[in-house]
Amino acid sequence: MAPALLEVDGLTKRFGGFTALNGVSLDVTPGERFGLIGPNGSGKTTLINCVSGALPADGGRIRFEGRDITAVPAHRRTRLGIVRSFQIPKPFTSMTVAQNLAIPLEYAAGARSDGADVAAEAMEILSTIGLESKAHTRPAGLTQIEMRKLELARAMAAKPKLLISDEAMAGLSSAEIDDILAILFRLNERGITIIMIEHIMRAVMRFSERIVVLDAGERIAEGTPDAIVRNPVVEKAYLGE
Repeated sequence: MAPALLEVDGLTKRFGGFTALNGVSLDVTPGERFGLIGPNGSGKTTLINCVSGALPADGGRIRFEGRDITAVPAHRRTRLGIVRSFQIPKPFTSMTVAQNLAIPLEYAAGARSDGADVAAEAMEILSTIGLESKAHTRPAGLTQIEMRKLELARAMAAKPKLLISDEAMAGLSSAEIDDILAILFRLNERGITIIMIEHIMRAVMRFSERIVVLDAGERIAEGTPDAIVRNPVVEKAYLGE
């Protein structure tokens, strides 16, 4: 088995007297399609916020490519290759779609950039995502599915080794979900490791090779999609007794 790209070891996070994460451990291997699920309040977003550097951990360690990044600030984690997309896209509204990609291309990926022409690289990403026809449109002129694609394109512009897709399909139609899934499969085929956090079970079960389930801040199950679907502990977490 390949050495882990991401290792989370005994991660703990508290908010006052509330323990959001209680000693959670997991690992993600290079090139893996990894699903992270759990009921509302299970700790998924807190875990990802700690991994990306948006929140400091209160205990445990995080390693990326064998390097301890537990105390590394968020912007440096981005430069190392940990990039996340957000459920609610927040593009620069005064810029065109292509210009929105120039920011992460020039700065977030700067430490690993080979100096390629930014405009050409932005168009290549938009072509991969299926937004090339909207390159000179401002975000206000985009549909909801196009906004989600732009969010993925902005994440791609930061040249991730690990892409954390956070609820990228919330509120989309069945056909639009398939569209986003096809993009994520394409990105994974290019060698990008992807963690999918998603409430839409059809999507996460189809996409993931392995799934970890959180409940009340603890890891309660891990396995293939088929094994997770049949796990009575997972069923209880979602449906109760």
